[in-house]
Amino acid sequence: MSKLFTSPRPERAAVKEEAPMGVVSLDQITAPAFEQRYGVPAINIFNDLTLEGVLAGAVDARSPMIVQTSVKTVRSIGVEVLASMWRSMTAGIEVPVTLHLDHCPHRDVITECLEHGWNSVLFDASEMPVAENQRQTIEVVKEAHAVGAAVEGEIEAITGVEDDHGSDDEAQRESLETSLTFIEETGVDVFAPSIGNAHGSYKTTPVIDFDRVSDIVARRPIPIALHGGSGLTDEQFAELIARGCAKVNISTALKELYMKSTLAYLVETEKKNKWDPPSLFRDTRAAVVAMVVDLAEQFGSAGKAA
Repeated sequence: MSKLFTSPRPERAAVKEEAPMGVVSLDQITAPAFEQRYGVPAINIFNDLTLEGVLAGAVDARSPMIVQTSVKTVRSIGVEVLASMWRSMTAGIEVPVTLHLDHCPHRDVITECLEHGWNSVLFDASEMPVAENQRQTIEVVKEAHAVGAAVEGEIEAITGVEDDHGSDDEAQRESLETSLTFIEETGVDVFAPSIGNAHGSYKTTPVIDFDRVSDIVARRPIPIALHGGSGLTDEQFAELIARGCAKVNISTALKELYMKSTLAYLVETEKKNKWDPPSLFRDTRAAVVAMVVDLAEQFGSAGKAA
């Protein structure tokens, strides 16, 4: 494909089986994944090397990809620098990719990211009363849709702390009817329920409420975002994707891979007393690319951009 582009958001029923190529809105990736029941990796990057490695892995796997940035990453790198990196690295890319702002409770940050080319946002107002969350989410949806971007919504906090956001206290769940009303009234493109999942590393295998996903999808066919994907079993991933989890978030696994592979390389470097940063970067990048390809194959998105 030639130039970077942002396509207009299609109506959900009009989405074709074949995903478009290049930089697109979140719903242009999640809608076909939801219809065909495969999962798309949504991976939180945190520097230029992880961004390039995740994109390279998507190309190698011929997989659509959701690249996520936390508020912490946006602030540490800077909106303009991060947007410039994204434009440069996705110019001419031949698989569908989207840039998503993850778990953002700050309306000003959402506006700034949308102005600089983010293709979707998760407005995280889960700490607000549901009525106020719903009111503000309606405003965010209007703002995002006006520039061709999509919105992920949630009304329940996902247990665990990630990039300085969240709480280790178990999230309180709202009723099914409350969730359905929120989806209908706000017009969000993707919904993230609390189903026993958690951010960070699981100490034991989590107990997942699979039926909650099915109950939502049965009443309102909408792509579901699975948060806290790092550490779920292969069987849990497969079951949740089959029930409608089209967006599968991965953050902790990439952080651990990045730091552990770097540490292992530095240990060997110290033994050899040969200090060459480009070799370290090449080794770390290879580990990131391999992880992305493995995730795409596991979730069923590999080859969907062929």
